[in-house]
Amino acid sequence: MRTQIRAFQIFITLLTCAFLLVPAIQSILAGLTVNYFRGLSSGFTLKWVDKVWGLYADSVLLSLWLALTCLIVTLIIGVPAAYGLARHQGRMARLLEEFISLPLAIPGLALALALLQLYGSMKGFRTNWTFILVGHVLYTLPFMIRSVLAVLSAMDLKSLEEGAASLGASPWQRFRDVIVPNAMPGILAGSLTVVTLSIGEFNLTWMLHTPYLKTLPVGLADSYASMRLEIASAYTLIFFVLIVPLLSAMQWASSRAQRIAS
Repeated sequence: MRTQIRAFQIFITLLTCAFLLVPAIQSILAGLTVNYFRGLSSGFTLKWVDKVWGLYADSVLLSLWLALTCLIVTLIIGVPAAYGLARHQGRMARLLEEFISLPLAIPGLALALALLQLYGSMKGFRTNWTFILVGHVLYTLPFMIRSVLAVLSAMDLKSLEEGAASLGASPWQRFRDVIVPNAMPGILAGSLTVVTLSIGEFNLTWMLHTPYLKTLPVGLADSYASMRLEIASAYTLIFFVLIVPLLSAMQWASSRAQRIAS
């Protein structure tokens, strides 16, 4: 009976992996074949990848820049905010936490529409990449705060601060040398989430972008709508090559920090 259960579990695991990987592999191969409709028999080529890079290099670099900048902003805002919420666990703190989480309950299109109504008349800001950055920060900030807050809430924060204060540490030193190192697993987990969401965010960015400010998902949608299938698939290949190593490295760093903390 145990053998049958184990075999069934392995089968379900392999089926799930196939469900996730087969479409990705098929799309990648389509971007490397001369003619998708003829299949692998038409031969392999990198001309579609080269064409995509020539057309959408700015979109790729913009997405990476937005994700990095969004991560920096959410770290600067989110970590101190989570620290403040962890120190003052009262009714107002809980209400503030729920207020911060509101962007998660609002569709991305609605959030983008609100930003357009508020800042749409500011042409210099509207046509700048920082306008998209504001939307990404509003959308990803709750994930950073919740990740860090979960770690801080699980530790004896009061004893740590009292011990550091008894040794003469100032509030800034306690935050920098005690709180941040202990909250590192949450910070890295939140960073992974922020980067992933910022790079893959489509609905909000689609509303906020201009023809000269296309991100990876917007450019991918544009290539599928107006280009050959091989070009769109080559775009997907570039997406994987750039993003998967970055996310794998951040996942490794997060796992390592959790092992050290435990």
